[in-house]
Amino acid sequence: MRYLWLGAGTILSLFAVNGRWDIPVAAWLFSILLLRFSRSGRAVTGIGLVWLAGVVASMFFLWHVAVPLTGMTALGGMAFGTVLTLPYLVDRLLAPRLGRIAGLLLFPMALAACEFLLGVFGPFGTAYGLLADTQYTNPGLLQVISIFGPYSVGFLIGGLATVVNDLWERPPSWRAARALGVYVGVLGIVIVGGSARLAFFPVSTAQTVRIAGINPSMAAMDAQMKALGQPGLDPMAIPRFDPDTVARESKAVIDGLFDDTRRAAEAGAKIVLWSENAARISVPGEPAFRTAAQNLARQEQIYLNVAVHVYLPTAPYGRDETHFLAPDGTLLWTYQKAHPIPGLETYTPGDGKAPVADTPYGRIANVICYDADFPAMMDADADIMLVPGGDWPEIGRLHTQMSSLRAIENGYSLVRQDFNGWSAAFDYHGRPIATQDTTVDHDPWIVDVPIHGTTTLYRLTGDLFAWLCLAGTFVLIAAGIGLRPKRLRPKSDSRAPSGDQGVQASA
Repeated sequence: MRYLWLGAGTILSLFAVNGRWDIPVAAWLFSILLLRFSRSGRAVTGIGLVWLAGVVASMFFLWHVAVPLTGMTALGGMAFGTVLTLPYLVDRLLAPRLGRIAGLLLFPMALAACEFLLGVFGPFGTAYGLLADTQYTNPGLLQVISIFGPYSVGFLIGGLATVVNDLWERPPSWRAARALGVYVGVLGIVIVGGSARLAFFPVSTAQTVRIAGINPSMAAMDAQMKALGQPGLDPMAIPRFDPDTVARESKAVIDGLFDDTRRAAEAGAKIVLWSENAARISVPGEPAFRTAAQNLARQEQIYLNVAVHVYLPTAPYGRDETHFLAPDGTLLWTYQKAHPIPGLETYTPGDGKAPVADTPYGRIANVICYDADFPAMMDADADIMLVPGGDWPEIGRLHTQMSSLRAIENGYSLVRQDFNGWSAAFDYHGRPIATQDTTVDHDPWIVDVPIHGTTTLYRLTGDLFAWLCLAGTFVLIAAGIGLRPKRLRPKSDSRAPSGDQGVQASA
């Protein structure tokens, strides 16, 4: 039977990878089955096969969201599978040595800790491996991240795996069911409390600001990129161009962006946001472009967030940045993308600090696209977060949906303008205010966004819960290494011969 658990757990894990075909309940079930498999046989082969299942799931994610397969992304997929196997490893080797309560806590704490390590120290952030991303259809559950952060959902999912396996391993009795009862009570408090927040503390829409999202024309962009040596918007193609030609080849795109910005202002927009890399300019052309943008903001009396790709004479990609302009033309910030996509982008990264400016429409902040996959850098004292994005159809909707978690965590509305993907505005409960499919050309996208955010406990305390899980994992590992097993594991579900049972007991 144990190989049935492995097969079923592996298949379910494919539908819990932050992908297009995610099934929220699959995220709660696959770890139960993989934990059952890893606990019920030889440690080496069991953990090895769980690791293989993790690598298969990560490669499946890369394939079905059409991430270009490079050496870096393949290595990343292997790393995902390895790190997310560690909770099964420590559970298999050390949980039998611990008391019942400590044994129940080891796996969920290790799971939350590994998600945290990937999200903070990994080059891919939370783009993969964060189980909270699979639960976007359950806003009541997700409100817990405004208190404990995004890794708390992984802790709850890991907790279900251990209490179910604990009940599975014991003879039926009310005493054996107590741990499950406590867990159900905790989960019930989380979901009921989150639902109460949504019902009794709604986001105020008494004061809103009209924000417009602008994308360049796809036809004009395609013609421009062909002239600059990147046909088909291929992110891996190295541009071959004479910097003096950038202004000429980009003129049609920039003129269109300026015209759409004027149209948005005529429609009542007070803040206009361009998608990532909307305008492409060279270093010599920067002063003229910026002056033109400042004049446009001044003429239309709007806050204008222009997103540009600056070609450098000595680098193939250059700078990926935004300029936020006030209605009087003042430059409020220049922000550079802090997290270029590993293996796909070679931009010079910025300092990782989200800029914030006071306006009559609240405190406005800004990051660029992939930056929003790093929860730690999204900690901003803001009312509205602007996120210019540039995706592709297979991942656009998912990537934008992931960013909604940042709104819940930090208590601000979030507006993501995404080229060739999916644009959306979310309130600080993570609920969508408006959306737009941007895989085809549209008129400027207009949305009314609340101008007042809220203060969340997570923004005040940061990743305290995750750090506690990491510290608790190390404490339990140390305790488990120094103790003899408290009890033996039950017999393998595979009805293994006595030799296997002896190896299992000694493990």
